[in-house]
Amino acid sequence: MKTASKVHQLQAPWITSEAFRPFGQVIAATDDGKAFDQEDAQLALEQGTPRFYIMRLQGRGRHFSKITRHQQCTQCLGSLEGKDWLLAVAAPGSSDCPEVGAIAAFRIPGNCFVKLEQGTWHAGPYFDHDTVDFYNLELADTNITDHQTCNLEAQHGITFEIVPQE
Repeated sequence: MKTASKVHQLQAPWITSEAFRPFGQVIAATDDGKAFDQEDAQLALEQGTPRFYIMRLQGRGRHFSKITRHQQCTQCLGSLEGKDWLLAVAAPGSSDCPEVGAIAAFRIPGNCFVKLEQGTWHAGPYFDHDTVDFYNLELADTNITDHQTCNLEAQHGITFEIVPQE
């Protein structure tokens, strides 16, 4: 008989560039004509063909038990229509699964996007809306050749609930 996993609540404050720095970048609107600098997404897409697409996600909720990373490229995610969303992350590392205590969560407004560093563990996007469209920039074969997933429930007997903060 399988034992129920423990549910760990992750508080998700509104994202800031400083708090998100160990995991990637927060990219916000800038004036047109601004020269390229460190505030722009620092992309690593040279390992294949970049793929930019809009993915439609439905009924995602706020619970997860698996976390994934892509080590060959950066990934950019952002919602359309100004909808806020949630993302859990852990910094890149050499182990096959992040430490449970190293997982953080953020609430992301619909007026910016995030760029995940290569190897950043991530779970999401999650949200309370019925449906959200997200733009996604990664490599064309990321989800086939560069998709390592850690099952936190199997490894640690734990699932997570992301709790958005106001």
